[in-house]
Amino acid sequence: MADNGVAARRAAAGLLDQVLGERKMLSEALGAPFMLKLAYEDRARAQRLASETLRSLERADRVLKPFLRKPPPMAVHNVLRIATYELCTGGAAHGVVNDAVSSVGANKRTAQLKGLANAVLRKVVDKGPEQWAKLRVPHMPKWLRAPLAQAYGAENVAAIEAVHFSGAPLDLTPKGDGAALASVLNGTILPTGSVRIADAVQVSALAGYEAGDWWVQDAAAAMPVHILAPQKGEAIIDLCCAPGGKTMQLAASGADVTAIDTSERRMQRVRENLQRAKLSAELVVGDALETQGQYDAVLLDAPCSATGTIRRHPDLPLVKDGSEFGELIELQAQMLSHAITLLKPGGRLLFCTCSLLPDEGECHIEDLLEMHPELEVDRDALMLGGIDKDWITEEGGLRLRPDYWSDMGGMDGFYIALLRKPL
Repeated sequence: MADNGVAARRAAAGLLDQVLGERKMLSEALGAPFMLKLAYEDRARAQRLASETLRSLERADRVLKPFLRKPPPMAVHNVLRIATYELCTGGAAHGVVNDAVSSVGANKRTAQLKGLANAVLRKVVDKGPEQWAKLRVPHMPKWLRAPLAQAYGAENVAAIEAVHFSGAPLDLTPKGDGAALASVLNGTILPTGSVRIADAVQVSALAGYEAGDWWVQDAAAAMPVHILAPQKGEAIIDLCCAPGGKTMQLAASGADVTAIDTSERRMQRVRENLQRAKLSAELVVGDALETQGQYDAVLLDAPCSATGTIRRHPDLPLVKDGSEFGELIELQAQMLSHAITLLKPGGRLLFCTCSLLPDEGECHIEDLLEMHPELEVDRDALMLGGIDKDWITEEGGLRLRPDYWSDMGGMDGFYIALLRKPL
């Protein structure tokens, strides 16, 4: 790509302003007017630059610190951070520095700092790449790192952080033959059947997108439905269904699927995904806690901290601080208790969260089994191809971590448990 990306670089700095200054998730910031007016290629480049700079923020700040007597205004600091990331990872110095200085100068409130930006970045060009290579893998913030170290040990947390820093490949769930799809897309078939694409691609341009032959879904996120093993004709309800990957898996099995979500906007995305894949489900916008009925199986992918998805969402630990997790944990407990009431005798409850925190996984199942000793944990259902028996936890759930399959690109952090109600 020719180094003419001033529009993308300015937009990337604007995204950092929203994430770091306004504590907006990057997914929300992508809808800002300054992003929507860009050409597709510039939007994609801005998003990539912002994501990778956030992933590398600790390193960028450490490289910049010796060259700054005090932190500049955030708008300038973010321009410098993006430029530092680029300069230290092979970006063309002339284009990167010129665009950064131009961006600082274009803002009336920061124009007087053009000289500072130029001087600092010239020093980064000279000394930054060597320093960058010596710096540690960026750490998660203490509010998250401490409980994870307690749960998994410092060595495993370091391995998780290494995977976070490497980023995430693209995983697809095939509607049909995974091996055939992997061959067509030059991907890799993973042990659990997902297809992994290592190179950066435009998703909608991939073969089979328009035909609905697959959908984007991390390999770990696809495992809960494999474990539930839906059967044709079963009545299954998917609580908290958006964005719909698991709903699509259930529908593809031939089950009679009802999908619930509180947001009409998110449900519209589920509707569009089902239509593209030529799959059907009954979609209901409503509160999962008010849902009634009796089902052969219930899938509860409960709202959670999403701490298992940091490899794909490096903004998450920078926007959140853990303060809302107590409310989420209470909501998860309420949803679990309600989900049991939706089961027919002999029915199955699949509970999962994309969280690394045991309080959002293992602890819930321990508490649930104590309150409902009649429920049975189905450990055998966890033994699918590609799942290591050591991932099965003491209470009978499955703990997935980003450092699993690290040689293949890792996976999202998830907790999964399958419970059976007696006949």
